[in-house]
Amino acid sequence: MANTILIGAQWGDEGKGKIIDVLTEQADIVVRTQGGNNAGHTVYLGPKKYVLHLVPSGILRKRKTCVIGNGVVIDPVNLVGEIDGLEKLGIRMGSNLLISETAHLVFPYHRELDAQREVLKGKNKIGTTKRGIGPAYGDKAARTGLRMIDLIKPDLFAEKLRAKIRENNEILKAFGAKPLSYKKVLEAYSEAGRRLQPFVSNTVVYLHQACQAGKNILFEGAQGTFLDIDHGTYPYVTSSNTTAGGACTGSGVPPHRMDSVVGVMKAYTTRVGEGPFPTENNEFADFLHNLGREFGATTGRPRRCGWFDAVATGHATMVNGIDEIAVTNVDGLDTLDVIRVCVAYRHGGERLDYVPADASVLAECEPVYVEFPGWKCDTTKSRRWKDLPPKARSYLNAIAELTGAHLSIVSVGPAREQTLFL
Repeated sequence: MANTILIGAQWGDEGKGKIIDVLTEQADIVVRTQGGNNAGHTVYLGPKKYVLHLVPSGILRKRKTCVIGNGVVIDPVNLVGEIDGLEKLGIRMGSNLLISETAHLVFPYHRELDAQREVLKGKNKIGTTKRGIGPAYGDKAARTGLRMIDLIKPDLFAEKLRAKIRENNEILKAFGAKPLSYKKVLEAYSEAGRRLQPFVSNTVVYLHQACQAGKNILFEGAQGTFLDIDHGTYPYVTSSNTTAGGACTGSGVPPHRMDSVVGVMKAYTTRVGEGPFPTENNEFADFLHNLGREFGATTGRPRRCGWFDAVATGHATMVNGIDEIAVTNVDGLDTLDVIRVCVAYRHGGERLDYVPADASVLAECEPVYVEFPGWKCDTTKSRRWKDLPPKARSYLNAIAELTGAHLSIVSVGPAREQTLFL
């Protein structure tokens, strides 16, 4: 397997959690490199459903080491709750979980600022999860954030937190929001720091030594390409680099140590939150929601749904250097007569074969579709490529060719065994 970066090739929620879980069988270490608890990975093991937010999905397999890298922003109270929840489900954590000492922290004032800014934007809101991720990354960029290394030093942390609470209470006051209690925040975060201290380490050195020892490392991306702060549909994006380059900066492992990039994409397209979505189709969304599909793992919000966008996935292949693709949720299309694929955009009489950088222009783009016949049969029992109906194979080959990467994995359901390797 060597060192593999796995990223979302659409707007997130592509089913990365399951693909990560499957690929972890070949990995020694799984590393989360960006984002916060605004992301969620859902994995089904038999009848049990696991929803992970900060802990890498590799934790569900024995004898695998999981790393929360320096590029992640961590709500320590939330992370303790996630660890406790996993342990109640029989997932034990000890030396198999490492947390970067330089990962930045998310505080209650970040969450409150996130919510207040969304209110202030009104109809122009971004549609964040209000988990405080953007303001936390803002503090990181402004060089005023607190990190895990601060949290595990009680006296230093208390001093730094007092100044941050004082500063942010003034900002919250300007919004008309209720000020935070320094004492309550200190108590909750100090307890979380005590719980997390055994996991905190210099993960950059650990990963460097693992590379030197020839370990197989899987870099777990959160969200998707078009939520990237630089390459996404700005400003309707997240606050971290969700593309392949973020795996290097968010872990400390240099680019020349990476061997391949796997892009995960649905057999159609979904998006959560505001922002342009050229292939969005309300009738198709109703169809999927009525099947019980496409509700957010983190928020429970119904996702916006549309047809497969080959312009977007082709752009994702270019930006990320995707070598192989994993296509999920193929079974969601099993009952359709006709399936549409966007192969270009039309804007102002001009045909576009790329994703415009200006979100307002992308919002005005009309998709140019080609149609494929549906296969009209159940794919969930398929276990090999040749088990799939011919029309399904033709559709998958077509979207891979349009995307510009090799098709290597097909998923026809949430279970591990519902994974086909080509």
